Amino acid sequence: MSDPNKSWHLNRQINLSTLVQLVLLAGLILTSWVNLQRQLDLLQHDVTQLLNCQKELQSKFETLSERSISYEYRLQAMEKKSNAYE
Repeated sequence: MSDPNKSWHLNRQINLSTLVQLVLLAGLILTSWVNLQRQLDLLQHDVTQLLNCQKELQSKFETLSERSISYEYRLQAMEKKSNAYE
């Protein structure tokens, strides 16, 4: 018959191996989670910058639109004056 001590040692080795694998898996999961959080923080920073740039660009477009309308009225007024002199 087999010696119970050998069986116990074998089970202990398997349990230790399983425990080591679980610890390594937990470490891998934790490392991946931290890396994912860091990437999400970077993404949030990039999206915030993009939104700020979009607001600035929208403001510039509004200013350009206002200027364009103003120049259009001026040009129409100049054309009316030019036509009146003819």
